[in-house]
Amino acid sequence: MYLAHDLKTPLASTISYLSLLRDEKQISEELREKYLSISLSKAERLEDLINEFLEIARYSLSNITLQYSEVNLTRMLEQLVYEFQPVLDRKGLTCRLVAADDILLKCDADRIQRVFDNLLRNAVIYSYDGTEIAIEAWRSKDSLTLKFFNHGGTIPKERLERIFEQFYRLDTEYGSSGTGLGLAIARKIITLHKGTITVESENDLTVFTVMLPVL
Repeated sequence: MYLAHDLKTPLASTISYLSLLRDEKQISEELREKYLSISLSKAERLEDLINEFLEIARYSLSNITLQYSEVNLTRMLEQLVYEFQPVLDRKGLTCRLVAADDILLKCDADRIQRVFDNLLRNAVIYSYDGTEIAIEAWRSKDSLTLKFFNHGGTIPKERLERIFEQFYRLDTEYGSSGTGLGLAIARKIITLHKGTITVESENDLTVFTVMLPVL
């Protein structure tokens, strides 16, 4: 039900704007550019939704074989923050990374990167405008710990564990956001790596903690 609604909304908008472009013969170049831009944005949103659905279906229905390699976790996080800069700027957010140089980790790099992408995206969505997001990472003898901090509305305790359920979504001041699949996917990936992901929220501060074994 949730997925059908999420797919229908951008699809209807895309069809509407493309119909305007087809039917309106005297449309100005400025409006044409605007409608094309909106249509492309909605089509890209559709692609993201479909990819998320296919990925969660794959994790639910298949035996996933992880492709382990040694990665530089610090460089991965630096690249992630760099790629998110335009999104951060739109809400006046800053992102501070605290990590030792060249933390090495054996993992499935593509899937672990997906986890961090989901966590940072989630932090951006639920942060108050103009606040700071922090990412901290450190390695001990047996494990690697990462924490994602953001300042936003406190999540009630009874809803904390539910946010890892498929299709479960918290409301923002702008309404429901996302598909409710990102954190479910993140937990599945971390579990496959024999790690844990937890969340705490108090006094407008939410902290996601990821712990991974050092192989």
